[in-house]
Formats: sequence, C-alpha cells, structure tokens
Amino acid sequence: MTTRHVVVGVDGSDPSMAAVRWAAAEAAARRISLRIVHARASATDSRQAAPGGSPHEDWVRDRIAAACRETAERYPEVEITGGATTESAVKALLDAARDGELLVLGSRGIGAAAGFFTGSVSLPVVAHVTGPTVLVRQDWHPDTADGELPVVVGVDLDHGFDPVLEFAFAAAHRTGSLLRVVHMWRRSSIYAYPSALPDPRVGADLKAVAQENLDSALAGWRARYPDVRAERVLLDGEVAPRLLEEGAGARLLVGGRRMHTRRMFPTLIGPVTHALMHHALAPVAVVPHE
Repeated sequence: MTTRHVVVGVDGSDPSMAAVRWAAAEAAARRISLRIVHARASATDSRQAAPGGSPHEDWVRDRIAAACRETAERYPEVEITGGATTESAVKALLDAARDGELLVLGSRGIGAAAGFFTGSVSLPVVAHVTGPTVLVRQDWHPDTADGELPVVVGVDLDHGFDPVLEFAFAAAHRTGSLLRVVHMWRRSSIYAYPSALPDPRVGADLKAVAQENLDSALAGWRARYPDVRAERVLLDGEVAPRLLEEGAGARLLVGGRRMHTRRMFPTLIGPVTHALMHHALAPVAVVPHE
C-alpha cells in the first residue's frame, strides 16, 4: 500500500526551513507522513569531489537534520522519510510530487542558490506539477498561525474552479478557519469605450448575476463541508491586486493554475498566479485545474 505523504523541497535556506515547518504542520493535520527532498550538487562537481563534500553541503545537511529533530519533537506522530539526491532539483521535486498529496516549497533561496525556489526551480515546478503546491515565506512559524486567520481563495468562474474550491474548503475544515471566497467581477466589461460611463443599473445587474453564479458554485461544497463558515466576497477591479489585499492577513491564500493541454503553452503560469507567488505575504497554494 502506498504511504500518503506531504513532500517538501529543502535547500538549507531560511525559507526552505519555514517550508519544512509548514509541511510538518500540514502532515500532522492530514495524519500522513512527511517526505523531505534535497537536491544537492552532482558528485561530478569538483566542489563535491573531496571526501565529506563541500562546507556548503555540510551546512545544508546540518540544517536539514536540525529541521528533522524539530519536527520530530513538535509532531512525534509524523513519520519523516526522504533525503538527498543528485538529480536536478526540478526533476527530483516533480518525481516526488507524483506520489505525494501536496508539494511544499520555500519562496526564496540564498547565496549560491539564490532563486532556487522563486525562479529556476519553483517556476518550472509549479508550471509542470499536476497536484497542489504551497509556497512558504521564511517568516512563517506554527506559533504565528493564529486559528482566527482566514483561508482566502480566489475563484474564476469561467474556468474549472472545483479543484480550487475543494482544496480551500478542505484546508478551512482542517484548521477550523473562516473561508473567504473572493470572486472578481469587472464593471469595465460593460463600458462601450474607455471613457464611457456605464449605466449603474446595468452594473448592479452584473454584480447580482455574479453573486448568483458564485452561490451556485459554492452550494455543493457548503453541503459537503457544513462545518466550514464560507463567506463570499465580490469585488470589482483588477484581480491580482485585490486578491493580494484580501490575502494579506490570511492563514493561506489559494489560487488556481490552468493546465493547458496545447503543446504550445505547456508551462504557462498566468499573471495572477505569478503575482501571488511573488508578492503574497501569506503561504500561497497553487492548485492546477482544467
């Protein structure tokens, strides 16, 4: 039988240590194991040729060991597996994520690994992974995860939103958090031309339709998770800035990534997801959908 687990990528940086803490808390909440993946430099690298490896690798190994000890002390029920690999970070993480329920990454690397998780690794991983990914900033700690903080999810009703809502409702259920469902409607869509002033009655009608559509989308998930307090928020304006505002004080900010089946755009990450990954203060979950 396959063991259920949360996968976390580690490079020794402070953000990746925060990712381990977040992943451990999530594994404990889900009652599953934690798998740690560290993609170290290839043994063919001259810096690694000497016995014992480089000082950097020794430092990374010590930090990972310390993170494992901290996890074992705080969550003794969580089984910890995994270790180092000489595969590329992207390949190692994608391979590990195929068997995991969730992939967790730190949001920024340091030193020689600068951009390890925000650019050269996280972008291709998030673009290719078929399951949810969470990115965690370095200042996250379990003690700061107040139970009163909401889970915030952005919903685009024009695309496959059910996987995104499923992830958000489940997260709110596990943490006992308020779920704030944000949907953007665009008043500008009724302008005849940029300087036109739309009839306010038409705008009110469009908002009412958006509200009705959102209620319809939420109905099934509210029935499935009757204990989750789901609050809907309809906003007018640009999606990314407003969603970042709503998620500034969140426990978790959830967004979607559309999976494109056309070969021409196999790794496309939309502008809203990009904005959340780079600018959100809360941990960000990116959920692939059709």
